[in-house]
Amino acid sequence: METFGRILQGAVEASASDIHLKIGAPVIFRIAGELVPVDAPPPTAEWMQTVLGHIVPAHLRGHLESDHEIDFAHAPAGGGRFRVNVFQQRGGYVMALRLVKSTIRTFAQLHLPETVRRIAEAESGIVLITGATGSGKSTTLAAMIDHINATSRKHILTLEDPIEFLFEDKQSVIEQREIGLDTATFATGLKNVLRQDPDILVIGEMRDAASVMAAMSAANIGHLVISTLHTSDAAKSVQRLLEFFPAAERELARQQFASTLRAVLCQRLVRTPAAGLRPALEILLNNAAVTKLIHTGGLEKLPAAIELGGGEGMQTFNMALHDLVTAGHITQAEALANSPNPEALKMRFQGVTLNETRRILGARE
Repeated sequence: METFGRILQGAVEASASDIHLKIGAPVIFRIAGELVPVDAPPPTAEWMQTVLGHIVPAHLRGHLESDHEIDFAHAPAGGGRFRVNVFQQRGGYVMALRLVKSTIRTFAQLHLPETVRRIAEAESGIVLITGATGSGKSTTLAAMIDHINATSRKHILTLEDPIEFLFEDKQSVIEQREIGLDTATFATGLKNVLRQDPDILVIGEMRDAASVMAAMSAANIGHLVISTLHTSDAAKSVQRLLEFFPAAERELARQQFASTLRAVLCQRLVRTPAAGLRPALEILLNNAAVTKLIHTGGLEKLPAAIELGGGEGMQTFNMALHDLVTAGHITQAEALANSPNPEALKMRFQGVTLNETRRILGARE
């Protein structure tokens, strides 16, 4: 365990975001997005079993034996907090550890747009924070919860798998429930959640129709629901949620979701010239046009609706990337490498703006 402790401490000191431990392979840190081998003994099968025996929570050991894959949080005595995923490959266990920052950063420290603060202050509706693994969803979610905690008297109830950031009550009252420890499953945790008098419900991840239905039910009676989803843009986020439902139930779910959605934040991290990271956000706000598109199934038109809603605080990825380049935070090459539509972004840099229907919206003379 001494070596394991040094590895974790080394990751904290190196500002690594992730650690990868695989039997017979070098220990790997992810630093500023790059995988970097570190000077540590390669894990052996015996060593891995010893470490797992010490850190896997008692209530998850049976799941590891039966499912060969578990998630949990680990906070070593020497400092730091890690989200741990243990899984099996080729008959041996592997560990992927994500370093969770102990300090919850503000919107300003995370360089998030002002629209995110306004969304966090909404009274009701569903807010989705989406993006790929490692895109900073959990960090943005934590900033939103902490902002509410510091500025409003609310009862905030979370369901997480596992708990990552630990909150202390400020103006709000917060209860954090961990799946497998405080409640058996998301489904059981959501079953009676409205009887627990929440103002704000945080669901760690939308995973199935039951969690979406619970979110829509809560939002429909005036609660704010914040959750995350693994999708690459706002339109795909809406489509993904609807796909949780069987075909016979999808139309009803579409109508309910159209009326309860508040916003979708889709996030990507892009590199700065100083080897740092900045978030680029696509932001969808539910206005009359967006509601109609979801109602009628016109999800392919959502990107155009986002672009036309710029005055309300909406933005596409290309709009966000263009603004980051204009402000000098990232290079044009980095923006183009992360753009979902590089050709349209090139034209934007040249002063020509196109929406998704390819009509020219504006151009410099």
